[in-house]
Amino acid sequence: MSLKAMEETAGDHETPLLNSTYVSGVQPVESPTKRTGSLWTAVAHIITGVIGSGVLSLAWCVAQLGWIAGPVSMLLFAFVTLLSTFLLCDSYRSPDPECGPGRNRSYLEAVHINLGSRSAWVCALVVYISLYGIGIAYTITSAISMRAINKSNCYHREGHDAACAYGDNSFMLVFGAIQIVTSQIPDFHNIEWLSVVAAVMSFCYSFIGLGLGLAKTIGDGKIKGSIEGISTSTVAEKVWLISQALGDIAFAYPYSLISIEIQDTLKSPPPESETMKKASTLAITVTTLFYLFCGGFGYAAFGDDTPGNLLTGFGFYEPYWLVDFANACVVAHLVGGYQIYTQPLFGMVDRWSAQKFPNSGFVNNDYVFKLPLLPAFRVNLFRLCFRTAYVGTTTGIAMIFPYFNQVLGVIGAMNFWPLAIYFPVEMYFVQRKIGVWTRMWLLLQIFSFVCLVVTVFAFVGSVEGLITAKLS
Repeated sequence: MSLKAMEETAGDHETPLLNSTYVSGVQPVESPTKRTGSLWTAVAHIITGVIGSGVLSLAWCVAQLGWIAGPVSMLLFAFVTLLSTFLLCDSYRSPDPECGPGRNRSYLEAVHINLGSRSAWVCALVVYISLYGIGIAYTITSAISMRAINKSNCYHREGHDAACAYGDNSFMLVFGAIQIVTSQIPDFHNIEWLSVVAAVMSFCYSFIGLGLGLAKTIGDGKIKGSIEGISTSTVAEKVWLISQALGDIAFAYPYSLISIEIQDTLKSPPPESETMKKASTLAITVTTLFYLFCGGFGYAAFGDDTPGNLLTGFGFYEPYWLVDFANACVVAHLVGGYQIYTQPLFGMVDRWSAQKFPNSGFVNNDYVFKLPLLPAFRVNLFRLCFRTAYVGTTTGIAMIFPYFNQVLGVIGAMNFWPLAIYFPVEMYFVQRKIGVWTRMWLLLQIFSFVCLVVTVFAFVGSVEGLITAKLS
């Protein structure tokens, strides 16, 4: 059946959580999932998706940009993220009255319905590369935090000048093993509890980082740093560091990849878009305050010596148990954050394989296992094999490129314009039937172009930093 014929026969039925199944022309199957999400579960999902490894680099970003440009950049990225989310919220329902109040249950489905299959294919490529990259970044960050716990304990026992050296690879393997287990959670609708736990963890380590930076600033009796930021030996070096800082901030904010999936968990009435906009406003306001405080107090505490990762750069040695707890919270948060960003991809693969091989027991059969003292759980062999291989490859690449700030910059820049700006703007044009050369069309096109320039600048600088770090 052709895509056009599928759309014509859809009637008032809801469209499925698409991704590449719909793009490839496979007829979707109706989902029976009951939506029970609320304003607060949406806030938890957003905070889990937004406050992640990126917050730990923000003090370093402020150090590169200085006291004025650093906070202003964070505020601008917050505004851009919120505007982008509002545009996406209005793309959740089908724009075609003949299709009824159809839902676009994923980012890719919204792109396909609004912009067509060609745009959906391009978007799919960017989305899945981005989701994969986020898994790599979270693996790197979790390993750094686990290593920091060991180093903190070592410094406490043997003194701050001790040679407490630990590698990252073993910690990445531990995180990968944890993700292999948690990746067997069936789908996005079954991880609300994990999002809530991860959101609580993000608050914990954000408060701790903020508190440690504030305490050190007060203890030193002065605010370090300058308006122009860290000085460098050459102008070119300064430019590259600024571009990496912008890439890191870009990584810290947007959650467009999971925005529509989160909206699809919400019950109605009230309209899902109304709840999602309120949740986004609340979540972005809270996270921006955290970002400003963490980045600002981190820079105020360390000045030119601000570490790339606030909790693992060992500007803080004591109280060592608090540093350990904060890094443990980071790891716990990233366990949930990894799933928030990979479950949409896992869901796409599950749906595609089930429709491509409907008679395969390997793909479609679930097996129930019951261990003593534990509840029964279901295992799907295809899901087990694919998700294990996926986690294994993200872990392997993280072991090859374990460079925190540079990797965050590359992924942040790569995601920012196409997913947080271009596609939401274009879908908004279709939803609102905005004509070419109208005032709104011009304003949004200028907005998109400026964001594109920033994205290219951040991406080039971050790639240069990654290459330099690998060769050094």
